[in-house]
Amino acid sequence: MSVDQAKAFIEKMKSDVAFRERLMAIKDLNARMAAANGEGFACSADEIKRVQGELSFVERRIGRGAGIREEAGDNIGI
Repeated sequence: MSVDQAKAFIEKMKSDVAFRERLMAIKDLNARMAAANGEGFACSADEIKRVQGELSFVERRIGRGAGIREEAGDNIGI
């Protein structure tokens, strides 16, 4: 599991609508994470949440609002 992979996953979810929709169609979180891992993202839901929290904090500090959690947090579904 990797925090770098979690960051890459978040970026993919933000930038690739088809990827995000495909994963979000999977309602079960465990199945969604299995699908993400099958797409090459070796990270856990906890790592994704931690990265989301860190990015949100950084974005708040630089004055960009709540950042990724508002922009893509619900879309990521973690």
